[in-house]
Amino acid sequence: MAEPITYNVAADLVDRLVALAPDSKTYAARHQREKVAAATQGSYDALFDPALPGLSLAERLLVALYASRITPSPLLAAHYRKRLAETDAAPTDIAVAESGKPAEASSPRLAAILEYTRKLIEKPVEGDEAALKTLPAAGVSTPAVVTLSQLIAFLSYQVRLVAGLQAMQALESQPGRAAGTPPAPFPPNTAATAPGAAIKNHGFTNESLEWKAWLDVVNVETATPEQIAVLEESHPKAKVSDYYLFLVHQPEILRQRSTAFNAIMYAPGGLSRAERELGATVVSRVNGCVYCASVHAQRFEQLAKRNDVIAQVFEDPATAGTTARELAIGKFSIQITDAPATVNADSIQALKDVGLNEGEVLDLLHSDAIFAWANRLMLNLGEPVFPKA
Repeated sequence: MAEPITYNVAADLVDRLVALAPDSKTYAARHQREKVAAATQGSYDALFDPALPGLSLAERLLVALYASRITPSPLLAAHYRKRLAETDAAPTDIAVAESGKPAEASSPRLAAILEYTRKLIEKPVEGDEAALKTLPAAGVSTPAVVTLSQLIAFLSYQVRLVAGLQAMQALESQPGRAAGTPPAPFPPNTAATAPGAAIKNHGFTNESLEWKAWLDVVNVETATPEQIAVLEESHPKAKVSDYYLFLVHQPEILRQRSTAFNAIMYAPGGLSRAERELGATVVSRVNGCVYCASVHAQRFEQLAKRNDVIAQVFEDPATAGTTARELAIGKFSIQITDAPATVNADSIQALKDVGLNEGEVLDLLHSDAIFAWANRLMLNLGEPVFPKA
């Protein structure tokens, strides 16, 4: 991009769509995590930059409308529908994104793009190597594949962020609502697991895994200065990671995504780091992302010095939790993952009933939403590599 992306809080899209007033508690909580708000807006700006090559702006907005419609998120669908009306997108293709099926698109290329979008939105675990390779076969270049995958994953994050903020705002509009009685945790459904012990259940594990990309990654030796800079900003091991070396085909999009991820998972204060990792592990288990589940199960154990709840998550996330608080975190993480449109004031109240304050609720929402993003990239761009027996 010619100019660096800068954040203008007055033009924040999420604030505007959710109608967050600067004097509201929800707005205040959101902007205590200003780096997340800025990177969320920055990701939107990068993904919908008219100058971004590979996929036209109309194609990207068609993906956004289609993804918002099938998730569903009427609020975001209305936003992307309005933006599409300002492009040269064919009315027939807008109609497909609005109410039709991918096969009805005007070209095989757009049909392939929308079908890939459908799989990643509805059931990301189905976005396997064969699904990914339909894109190059339809004439979509590798950098454009990265753009499309990041776009769909970002939309999955954006939908859940907006749904959660709407629910927080709805609860805020019910002043004086009494706290309910915290639910009792379900009886443990797995045997106690010693810290450090390997857990393997339903194809998930807390062992260390590798990951390999299905398409060509950037060669560090021939990478551009911007690509090198973004790799160095993103993660200490980015230069030897297929994941980062693939995503850096689009460096500015990766920069914004890495900034959001790091601010969400590592910022001090608020929800404990271990509980953020628990939310991430539950989301990854629900989405079927074996790699992400393994990484964040390990991080939970490193922080909490135990893995009993991880064993429960791998067995059945719906009943996982050694305390009422863990159970509530798991239930919210499942709901925002599987059915974001159903998240409401009661969903937020259930978290407050077990002791989460406004800022902790927001941190959990962010953690869950960013793994809607992360899981889709890991599941749909490559595969985990298990240790040799």
